[in-house]
Amino acid sequence: QVQLVESGGGSVQAGGSLRLSCAASRWTYETYLMGWFRRPTGQAREWVAWINDAGTSSAADSVKGRFTISRDNAKNTVYLSVDNLKPEDTGMYYCAAGPRSYGASYERAADYLYWGRGTQVTVTS
Repeated sequence: QVQLVESGGGSVQAGGSLRLSCAASRWTYETYLMGWFRRPTGQAREWVAWINDAGTSSAADSVKGRFTISRDNAKNTVYLSVDNLKPEDTGMYYCAAGPRSYGASYERAADYLYWGRGTQVTVTS
């Protein structure tokens, strides 16, 4: 079992920045893949970004250039730096972890085994 705890959310004005953190209880083969998803208010959950233990990463087109995912393996922590925030970025942000899966896009919730409880991001105009 791996526990994930997110932090760093808050309320910011449009154009502002936040740094979300996700601390994992341990690094195992099941945390090869770390991802961020979000659920905008009243909408379905959507993938935001992923990173593997080698540092390879990918981000959704809607956030590319504004959001940056990174990980510190020594601290069992993955980060999501969110810049130039927009009101449509408002929602609950979730961290997720999963094992290597050959051929997977890592953009589906089904690619992940463990989930945190989320941290709320609210962007005001």
